[in-house]
Amino acid sequence: MVQALLQSAPLWAWIGFHLFVFGMLALDLGVFNRKVHAPSFREAAIWSAVWIGLALIFNGVVFHWMGALKGAEWFAGYVLEKSLSVDNLFVFVMLFAAFNVEVRHQHRILYWGILGALVMRAVMILAGTALLNHFEWMMYVFGAFLIYTGLKMFKADDGPKDPTQNALVKLFRKVMPYDPEGGHQKFLVKKNHRLYATPMLLVLVSVEVTDLVFAVDSIPAVLAITRDPFVVYTSNIFAILGLRSLYFLLAKMMDRFHRLKIGLALILTFVGVKMCVAHWLKESMGVSDKTLILTSLIFIAAVLAGSIVTSLAWPAEHPDGQA
Repeated sequence: MVQALLQSAPLWAWIGFHLFVFGMLALDLGVFNRKVHAPSFREAAIWSAVWIGLALIFNGVVFHWMGALKGAEWFAGYVLEKSLSVDNLFVFVMLFAAFNVEVRHQHRILYWGILGALVMRAVMILAGTALLNHFEWMMYVFGAFLIYTGLKMFKADDGPKDPTQNALVKLFRKVMPYDPEGGHQKFLVKKNHRLYATPMLLVLVSVEVTDLVFAVDSIPAVLAITRDPFVVYTSNIFAILGLRSLYFLLAKMMDRFHRLKIGLALILTFVGVKMCVAHWLKESMGVSDKTLILTSLIFIAAVLAGSIVTSLAWPAEHPDGQA
């Protein structure tokens, strides 16, 4: 596995990327967000622009260093992961509302959630690329899973569900000594010489599990674009890093993007089909990798843009009959 990583990119590139990521995260929480506060729309917009700008700069480095094909793969993977991660935001809004997390505490919870996501994504990406490289038939398993997930999203029940009553929360409260009054500033509080988990820790666990569930869909989707571990991992991480600021930018108007889930279902289904027929297209039809990448990128961008435009052009009707 280590050899596969070093074939994808030299050791200094892996180390340099992680030093950059952890340095930016330390700067984010340790300097710009030392005080607990509710990020303003302007602050969220600036940080969203910063993360997107850094991602595009890094993409330019990949283009120059690894070639046009890898650069196109990186950009396609980033756009795909970014669009799929938006679905995460709907769940975050619901989680924070259900657990009564004040806006000023949400940033810190999402920060620690992203650190956990970095580790989980790394393990899943390494495992996924290793499976595909050793067992070619796994490509069809991943593709079929994406098709199933996409079709399932079309039929998903959009009815409200209470996250505080799911099996994970009930198990957590049974296993861990829990203080419902512990607040959202610390993970653990000490009472009567005993440590108790706080609502902050419970929400963080819920956020991590949510990301794990979404990663099960998104990682195979990105692997359908490229199997290069460095391209998959770095594009995935850059998409996640901007998720917090994007959340605060869009949280108050998430309900306006009511057709986005349909678009994401189309994207997952398309990527799954492409994963299953890619080998046949290349061997029998002579379709190049570059053509497949560009086709995927154009389709993803068009469906994502179409979902947003149609959502805004035809707003959802609320129960009271108003748009």
